[in-house]
Amino acid sequence: MSQTPDVIVLGAGIVGAACARSCAQAGLSVLVLDRGPIGGGTTAAGMGHLVVMDDSEAQFALTSRSCQLWQELRAELPEDVEYDNCGTLWVAADDEEMAEVDRKARFYQERGVAVEILDAAGVASSEPELRPGLAGGLRVPADAVIYPPCAAAYLLADARRKGGRVEMDCNAGVAAIEGPGSVRLTSGRQIQGGIVVVAAGALTPLLVPGLPIKKRKGHLVITDRYPGFAHHQIVELGYLKSAHATQADSVAFNIQPRKTGQMLIGSSRQYNAEGTEVEPHLLGRMLKRAESYMPRIGQLSALRVWTGHRAATPDKLPIIGPVPGNDRTWIASGHEGLGITTSLATAEILVDRLMGRNPAIPAAPYDPARFEHAAKEPTHA
Repeated sequence: MSQTPDVIVLGAGIVGAACARSCAQAGLSVLVLDRGPIGGGTTAAGMGHLVVMDDSEAQFALTSRSCQLWQELRAELPEDVEYDNCGTLWVAADDEEMAEVDRKARFYQERGVAVEILDAAGVASSEPELRPGLAGGLRVPADAVIYPPCAAAYLLADARRKGGRVEMDCNAGVAAIEGPGSVRLTSGRQIQGGIVVVAAGALTPLLVPGLPIKKRKGHLVITDRYPGFAHHQIVELGYLKSAHATQADSVAFNIQPRKTGQMLIGSSRQYNAEGTEVEPHLLGRMLKRAESYMPRIGQLSALRVWTGHRAATPDKLPIIGPVPGNDRTWIASGHEGLGITTSLATAEILVDRLMGRNPAIPAAPYDPARFEHAAKEPTHA
């Protein structure tokens, strides 16, 4: 690698790791900076769902493209990434939510995504631990889950194999972007590069003030090993209402089976919650919601409960591209709960644009310039 890297990537979560890998694949010299550990920030706050979503055409394009890239990468992934093609089961509690099942099914089918509509008996047969009386559901068999920190570590290791350099310790924490292609570490050291890519998740606005990214706190619970308790990633369709809430604290039922036999249970959403402490009241609401769908969840032993912050934007789409008026600082952030899914397509778009190539999907919906008050100049964190 040259003394001055072509690209400095700030952040060694799954998005930063994917960007570093794609830059190195394109022949760019890359330096990744993070205070560590790998995937210990926003990535650790995600459930690892690789899911095609349909909130908008832009969201569908990004998630479906990225799921395709994950499927292509699957054969290369080590065992610890725990890629599991378990599929997603969206469950409908009533006739109103079954109407949403029909709408989602049409949307996916029109765009070539295989789905299966299940009636009440089909849901009960697919997931016997679900409560009786659910109206039905939608199964998306191509969806999968992975273990995010190990996936980020693999992508970063692959970037290294392709010539990238990584600095991961407390001295690699970034204090500020101090000019075109220049960063200052918390140790006081200055590093100069060609392009700076900010992939710092929920911390991105500290480095590039003015971006419309807000922290959104979530709780997760991991259980002991209960193989077969759930077979799919199961998500209540009420989750969509929760996900669209922009201010109020909310909970929704979401359970993910791990290859280890453990169950990962979510989810909660909070704005204006800066701390990382577990909040018993909200955790209790979340688990009570889960128990209302799978009554025996209350009998499972929890091994760990933790929280994290996700980076949310007003239009539910990530920010990928150069800061307006500053083509030496690029953003790859704002993915909220879809950063694990969309990391590979995010990196593809970013590098295609850096290299002057046409991305596989239109890049405009994710460009920072779509926000009228997007940041103009990065500054001290």
